[in-house]
Amino acid sequence: ARGRAIIPANINHPESEPMIIGRNFLVKINANIGNSAVTSSMAEEVEKMVWAIRWGADTVMDLSTGRNIHNIREWIVRNAPVPIGTVPLYQALEKVGGIAEDLTWEVYRDTLIEQAEQGVDYFTIHAGVRLHYIPLTVDRVTGIVSRGGSIMAKWCLHHHR
Repeated sequence: ARGRAIIPANINHPESEPMIIGRNFLVKINANIGNSAVTSSMAEEVEKMVWAIRWGADTVMDLSTGRNIHNIREWIVRNAPVPIGTVPLYQALEKVGGIAEDLTWEVYRDTLIEQAEQGVDYFTIHAGVRLHYIPLTVDRVTGIVSRGGSIMAKWCLHHHR
């Protein structure tokens, strides 16, 4: 495989209509939704998804970081006719009480499996954040702007890996 196109279609998400993303295909629009610790409900997240799709989103990322992530994602997936993506690191962090240093491969792996079994079609995985590169971010005006990237950097620095 040369990685020229993907069809994000999890068999556990039968509500989704297949589509293709790749260099030889039309540009796709992604919309980000998700709850936080201070706001939003399951119904509100589904409503955000419906509106995003109505206004042209081809895919939707659930970036929920608050409580009840699993159930909110279930509602989103079950009501989504488009592929749904996540950042599994956010839910894995929730499982360890928000303490990045307590993350383990087992917690992360189990979260990936849980989300795949639930029907998530694609994941953002912060594989490029490595201990060797973290010092390069020190002099940046904005530091690491990715939430997932900063979580990974914190873990790397704590575990020296």
